[in-house]
Amino acid sequence: MTEVSVKITSSLDTKKWSDFVYNHPHGNIFQTPEMAEVYKRTKNYEPISLAVIDDTDNIIALLQAVVIREKGILGPLSSRSIIQGGPLFVEGEEGIKALKMLIEYYDRIIRKKAIYTEIRNMWDTSEILDTLKGMRYKYYEHSNFMININRTPKEIFSDFSRDRRRNIKKAIKCGINLKIANNLEEIESFYEILLETYRKAGLPLADKTLFLSAFNVLCGTGKARVFLAYVREEVIAGRFVLCYKNKIYDWYAGAKRRYLSYHPNEFLVWCVLKWGSEKGFHIFDFGGAGNPKREYGVREFKRRFGGTMVNFGRYRKIHAPLKFWLAERGFKIYRKIRWGK
Repeated sequence: MTEVSVKITSSLDTKKWSDFVYNHPHGNIFQTPEMAEVYKRTKNYEPISLAVIDDTDNIIALLQAVVIREKGILGPLSSRSIIQGGPLFVEGEEGIKALKMLIEYYDRIIRKKAIYTEIRNMWDTSEILDTLKGMRYKYYEHSNFMININRTPKEIFSDFSRDRRRNIKKAIKCGINLKIANNLEEIESFYEILLETYRKAGLPLADKTLFLSAFNVLCGTGKARVFLAYVREEVIAGRFVLCYKNKIYDWYAGAKRRYLSYHPNEFLVWCVLKWGSEKGFHIFDFGGAGNPKREYGVREFKRRFGGTMVNFGRYRKIHAPLKFWLAERGFKIYRKIRWGK
């Protein structure tokens, strides 16, 4: 293997970074410099972008993580690092060696910043399972749904379960209209809906600046779209999706509780799939569907759209065991106090 050095991406050529991700067989939106810029502009988010390069500045391995901290009393116990769709590395022994070098470097700097790291896989990573286990990353099962949209909308719709098709038709009869957001005021309205949805579920939500930044950085270049459902002049639901190469990634979604009988969530999923089919995308990545061995309502919702369930799993490494233990219990208590969950 060519002698390599580790560099933070602030000194890495942005074009080379973009080209490496775009040309990589598993390249995805979450490992791009544009996503790093979104994270930089988000409150309580800290991107960490690292690369292993050779002497001619060619990238051999790349990792983008984001350290997330919650606001409020749980802040000191909430810091975690998420690596979505990474790390990326070249094929063969050279890539595996670079990956190990990259993770070892990453571990040295992250243990002072985050309680734990979670690597969220977006493809089969069995070839690096032993390497990561050797560095004390534990594997957990985690499922997802992929929907083939490289076909006509009619073919996509026919794969939905009977109740999904019926509910979408009801939504249209109820007078729901679709709009793709084109200004920050609409993103503000969408965020208010997300707040209601996440509060009901008893889950923390990222700061508003994540969505404003994503709109500003990604939507103008076609790397994101925000689909909004309207009844008369009122926004009742929204779906924020990310677009990269031939894939659409389901990112955030929410709906006003008093309008759930209108079936806005099913309606918007259908609108995204139809739009993606017409724009030439091939795959809709429906996002997480939980541990396949445990009941999970979100998984059942997604299953009825006819996709293929995959189980790429996740890796986790705990950097501060005592803080992790305290954080888990503290969050359970906090949910009961704040949301009664």
